[in-house]
Amino acid sequence: MRIVETELPGAYRIFPQRYEDERGHFYETARYSRLTEETGLPFTVRQVNSSVSRRGTLRGIHVGDVPGDASKLVTCVRGSVLDFMVDLRVGSPTFGRYAMTRLDAGDGVSLYLPGSIGHAFLALEDGSCVTYLLSAEYVPGAMVDLDALDPELALPWGLTGPPVRSPKDAAAPPLAEVLASGRLPRYAPAAPPHPRTVPHS
Repeated sequence: MRIVETELPGAYRIFPQRYEDERGHFYETARYSRLTEETGLPFTVRQVNSSVSRRGTLRGIHVGDVPGDASKLVTCVRGSVLDFMVDLRVGSPTFGRYAMTRLDAGDGVSLYLPGSIGHAFLALEDGSCVTYLLSAEYVPGAMVDLDALDPELALPWGLTGPPVRSPKDAAAPPLAEVLASGRLPRYAPAAPPHPRTVPHS
């Protein structure tokens, strides 16, 4: 697999290597040692979530507001979605910017990001299913919501009509209001990945 840092420091795309035969194909979605080595983010799965969405459903933007910096691995396992990671870390050199990725079940590409990065996606097909491997369990009230259609963020959703949203997401405040509330996470540069051990000759 290839693990590539996105335009946002500390947020990654994972491209698996596919192995095909007459049965279909196989790929490795993630491996603890590779993720920790390449990203410097310790990753132990403590919760697994899945969401199934009809076409035109927009979920997010959600960002964690908890001590530490829990990480998540996001994969589309059925259908396809247009995914946005948004830098909401106060003090980050890329604050307010985004990394856009189309996730299709057929290609196995995943996203790996700290909880301090905002996350949202638009379902492009009926029945699109996204799974999340989380390194921390859900804490009620420890999630900050932002309006995914906030003009200040100007995320290029490519919508041709109103998206399907939950009442909570539709009522979420814009970036300026959330920033003024003081609930956004602060930027802390990630620790450098552990150097690979090179055997002595």
